[in-house]
Amino acid sequence: MSMKKPTMRPGGDASSGNGREQWTGQYGFILAAIGSAVGLGNIWRFPGVAYSNGGGAFLIPYLVALLTAGIPILLLDYSLGHRFRGGAPAVFRRLSKNFEVIGWLQVMISFVIITYYAVILAWALRYMFFSLNEAWGEDTLGFFVGDFLQVGPAEFSAKIVPGIFWPLIGLWIVAAIVMALGISGGLERVNKIFMPLLIVIFLILVVRALMLPGAVDGLNSFFTPNWQALADPQVWIAAYSQIFFSLSVAFGIMLTYSSYLRRRSNLAPTALVAGFANSSFEILAGFGVFATLGFLAFQQGVGVNELQGITGPILSFVTFPAVISMMPGGPFFGVIFFASLVIAGFTSLISLLQVVSSALQEKFGMNRRLAALITCGTTGILSIGLYSTTNGLNALDVVDKFINELGIVASAILMTLLVSYVVKKLPELRAHINHYSTLAIGPWWYIVIGALVPIVLTVIFVATAYSLVTEGYDPDSYSTSFIYQFGWGMLVLVVLSAFVFTVAPWKTNVDEFDPVDFHEDGASAGVRQSPGATASPDQRSNQ
Repeated sequence: MSMKKPTMRPGGDASSGNGREQWTGQYGFILAAIGSAVGLGNIWRFPGVAYSNGGGAFLIPYLVALLTAGIPILLLDYSLGHRFRGGAPAVFRRLSKNFEVIGWLQVMISFVIITYYAVILAWALRYMFFSLNEAWGEDTLGFFVGDFLQVGPAEFSAKIVPGIFWPLIGLWIVAAIVMALGISGGLERVNKIFMPLLIVIFLILVVRALMLPGAVDGLNSFFTPNWQALADPQVWIAAYSQIFFSLSVAFGIMLTYSSYLRRRSNLAPTALVAGFANSSFEILAGFGVFATLGFLAFQQGVGVNELQGITGPILSFVTFPAVISMMPGGPFFGVIFFASLVIAGFTSLISLLQVVSSALQEKFGMNRRLAALITCGTTGILSIGLYSTTNGLNALDVVDKFINELGIVASAILMTLLVSYVVKKLPELRAHINHYSTLAIGPWWYIVIGALVPIVLTVIFVATAYSLVTEGYDPDSYSTSFIYQFGWGMLVLVVLSAFVFTVAPWKTNVDEFDPVDFHEDGASAGVRQSPGATASPDQRSNQ
């Protein structure tokens, strides 16, 4: 074995002869992948979606969606990042120089999500301290939108709310430090501490919730199946949407994370672990949320189906504070509930930041610390300027709707169609996965990525876009001009920014890279072959 010191090249990989960072091992990567996937949506979105789409029966389309869309797209992200060794723009450029813009589209989507995701963490941070003396009083809704957020009319506002501004400042300082420390020293270390801690404190919450009066009624409401709902196409669309959004796929996160894996990594089993861990946490959250809602219904003398605020920010910042005020030991459990939101959200936030930071490092030749400073500085300024104002809640609601339900879905459609039909890389990527996995992926993957996923996502995209165009979004709350400004306008800004970054010149030799190479026929022109990569999975099975 040669002990010659490797040559260092920007955007590269230490083990391949250049300086790309790496996870210290498979365990660190898995925790980081789970940390990215497990976020705020697992706690406040999944229970409500399940409740309103067939209860226990919803778990059937949910699991089908996990197996036929979530994990297959996760494998696609893993294979692209691991093979082509880069962030989203570099990977898509290496697929085809004409499609670098798709990579920047994913980066800009992550950029926009960062700006409002951080604000929700600031809310949760403040509510940790509010829990100590139940500062929200008896009117939890009035406190949240009035005293705390100081929500004004749905129009642009420059009036900063100090109670949100200062926690945001602190949050961005911590995020910048973590990002500057790098993959192994920052992101991996945070996830190794935070993910086990999150599981422990959330299990405490769930066990406590299950012991509350009325908890069984809440669980019955959550899990009692409405089998007729399975005949409703909207229920299946909701299941695919939930899986798609909760796994952090198709907008650069898992693609970027997998690019820091060592060459010899076990890709397919890692995807299964991350996918099922994410779904297990969602179901665990469902237990806790609905046991708690059962207690609230018991205290109010109403049925669980009569409660409002089953999902979203209202669940976390209005409904749960009301429960905390009613339960024995409420302040303690309030602190750990909002701490769980902060932890789950922060691990997802840093994964989004890495998408942007990685792209800047590779495109403009920045070092890690400079890229972290620019990423955290720009997203931090925008998050403060847009969402720590009296218009923050309104802007957040509209931007989240359009970016999540149109932007991310469009990105996934473009990605699957490009890989399947334009550059026709699915056989090569499947061979790559199988060569670096102890679990082989069959030809069914072609059908899922090339047909099922694009069809399902196109249906979701068209249905959502048609509804937003013809009916608008919450017309009772938002004017048409406000929707165009923060909804359609934000989408246009994302697309234009993607093109601007695409035409900017590369400061690194992006087209000269050392891939983790396994080619299906055992050789590829102009690409160095990894040791041992001499046969395709199908060839090996016949040997």
